[in-house]
Amino acid sequence: MIQASKNALLILFFLFNSITYAAGMPTPAAPVIGAKSYLVIDSKTGHEIASLDPDAPLAPASLTKIMTTYVVFSALKQGQITLDEEVTVSEKAWRTPGSRMFIEVGKRISVKDLLFGMIVQSGNDASVALAEHIGGTESVFAEMMNQHAAALGMHSSHFLNATGLPAENHVTTARDLAILARALIQEFPDYYPWHAVKEFTFNDITQSNRNTLLWRDDSVDGLKTGHTEDAGYCLVASASRDNMRVISVVLGTSSTKARADGSQALINYAFRFFETRLLFKAGEQISTARIWKSANEYSALGVLEDLYITVRRGSYDQLESQVDIPGIVMAPIAAGQPLANLRISLDGEQLLTTPLRALDDNPAGSFWQRTKDNISLMFE
Repeated sequence: MIQASKNALLILFFLFNSITYAAGMPTPAAPVIGAKSYLVIDSKTGHEIASLDPDAPLAPASLTKIMTTYVVFSALKQGQITLDEEVTVSEKAWRTPGSRMFIEVGKRISVKDLLFGMIVQSGNDASVALAEHIGGTESVFAEMMNQHAAALGMHSSHFLNATGLPAENHVTTARDLAILARALIQEFPDYYPWHAVKEFTFNDITQSNRNTLLWRDDSVDGLKTGHTEDAGYCLVASASRDNMRVISVVLGTSSTKARADGSQALINYAFRFFETRLLFKAGEQISTARIWKSANEYSALGVLEDLYITVRRGSYDQLESQVDIPGIVMAPIAAGQPLANLRISLDGEQLLTTPLRALDDNPAGSFWQRTKDNISLMFE
């Protein structure tokens, strides 16, 4: 049992009001928001908090630009391009229809300005200009998008362009977009805050970020809106409160208000009824394993990275842990070697399983130690 001191009644402090629940009280159902599909996850753990048909393949509209941004950020991280590097605007980029940054053909624009034009202003022209600069052509860049999607485990996505303009078989899912948003936030902490920028001025034209949650909820700091007739009104949003970050993906609503209100409702639901807690710190001894024929009789077991879990509020004290260790473990053992499995469950339901690893090297013992253990093993 994971220990913590709590009262029999747990007080939950919500965004708009406070409600007191008895420990173990069932979590209310997620709100009905009028979307074709949605998914809410905890960003740190990936835990699914609420969903509606999250694996339905749907047109992503400008949510596509999250992947375009991910590919550009990857190129920056790998040193393939720089923020100050200038991009020559092609006629194709200049003529791209839909939302625009209003770049002009033949002009040279920095990668950073194009990124702001794509992230804040949702410029299709900026997206194509970046795609052509990195991939040579937009179609080659789309293949790069698909390669990154496959590497991230976005198994239901297929991209044909960098903008999200309608194209047959240009699809993704709420689950895949949550995977993508989580990766972008975790892998690019220096660039992600740009998604909270409320307006950007280029060529003397100021445009506001279409994510209206940035104005109504200070905890929201991204990510992207989208809309086409086929896709409906879509929004991938992320918010951080009290060291917990959630990601909400809402697809196929009927209006800008519906996507904002629905996303806000799901974000509030996640924070009100769930919490993410640190289970064990990296390097903390969780258990021990008997090591036979070893210089040290026992090896400390733990995790190499901080281990978190997302649970319904008020249930943390009811978590149960179990360590499964093989019957016989022989030296030598190297630090980091998996030796056991940790299982965390609640009310008989397994919530998490992860390997426990040796925290130190455990070399083979002396001749005497090995001989003694050989005799002992005869009676095991």
